[in-house]
Amino acid sequence: MSDFEAATGEFRRELIAHCYRMLGSWDEAEDAVQETYLRAWRGWEAFEHRASARTWLHRIATNVALSALDGRRRRALPSGLDADEPDASWIQPSSDDMRLAFIAGLQTLPPGQRAVLLLRDVLAFSAPDVAEMLGLTTAAVKSSLQRARARLAREAPVRDDVVEPRSPQARRQLDAYLNAFRSADLAGLTAVLREDLVLEVLPGRPWFNGLQECLPVLADAVGEPGDWRMEPTIANNQPAARAFRFGEPLGVAVLDCRLDGIARITVFGDPSLVTRFP
Repeated sequence: MSDFEAATGEFRRELIAHCYRMLGSWDEAEDAVQETYLRAWRGWEAFEHRASARTWLHRIATNVALSALDGRRRRALPSGLDADEPDASWIQPSSDDMRLAFIAGLQTLPPGQRAVLLLRDVLAFSAPDVAEMLGLTTAAVKSSLQRARARLAREAPVRDDVVEPRSPQARRQLDAYLNAFRSADLAGLTAVLREDLVLEVLPGRPWFNGLQECLPVLADAVGEPGDWRMEPTIANNQPAARAFRFGEPLGVAVLDCRLDGIARITVFGDPSLVTRFP
């Protein structure tokens, strides 16, 4: 193993998570980290360990992500778009430990504020370190962080009724979802759905708000017993299902499970996602 690999390899997973949070896309995050390591390898001799390897790599990765975001419309979920807003690229799920609502909230922040908040509040770099990474003053970092926190609190407020993905409540709700599609048991699924359920099916802009709007869509999707194979998994630290229809991969459904039932179902109709989740 080279000195470069020994000093930088352990940070790859952390860098992918950071770039995913910046970009809202698993695919783009992997590309950004590939570019980060290429730039780091080229600059390794000049680096001379003037900072920690972790700080140096995150500086490169953050600036790669900021360049990718320059002039681009934000990624979003359908429910996060205003009626008159142009169509966006869609957020992807990932194995990240940040929930989808948080990832979607991050995408509403200007890229610079997003970078500051992630570097300070998630990765715990100091304000002077972040200022050095982004070419800002420490005062500018602190001001940007205050604005980012305030906006994110509005866009993605912290919930106290969220259940952990491996909790008994989450397992019961996920089992009801899996069984609904395996056995066409819509009644069992309805029993664990909240009245304010939101259903999003990507790709596509339409979304459904409230149980009465969602039930006809779910009833049509469930089909007949045996149409679906559903396998439990976890995505964005939420209960999720890998979906196969008529034996073919279809995508991944991510559930927002609360103490009193499922509050949101986000279906990502991308067959390539099926192989990404264990």
